[in-house]
Amino acid sequence: MLNRLFGALSGNGKGNVHMVPPNVVAEWIAAGTAIVVDVREPGEYASEHIKGALNLPLSTFQVTQIPDVAEGKKLVFHCRSGQRCGMAAAKAVEAGYQGEINRMEGGMIGWMSMGGAVVR
Repeated sequence: MLNRLFGALSGNGKGNVHMVPPNVVAEWIAAGTAIVVDVREPGEYASEHIKGALNLPLSTFQVTQIPDVAEGKKLVFHCRSGQRCGMAAAKAVEAGYQGEINRMEGGMIGWMSMGGAVVR
């Protein structure tokens, strides 16, 4: 169990958790294959977010809130810098979530640095 949690936090592929660069997430969004989950708090989400992202704040995060992921879709967690999405992934793995979770490297900071569009 500790290995699964460590994998979720580090994004090393254990526990079905993977680190993905923002440009790949942008490709998935453009292709319609990404389900983006923003684990920042509601105020952060309201100030700027990725279009179509679901807001499931880490402070109230429950594994049962994770949307169903259809075949061919990619579940992507992100936050501001990449730390909280690791905690959310760890919670999901600890609670028994069996699907793949992709953590966006650098969070919103990385997304905006590469020129990713946001809703304000």
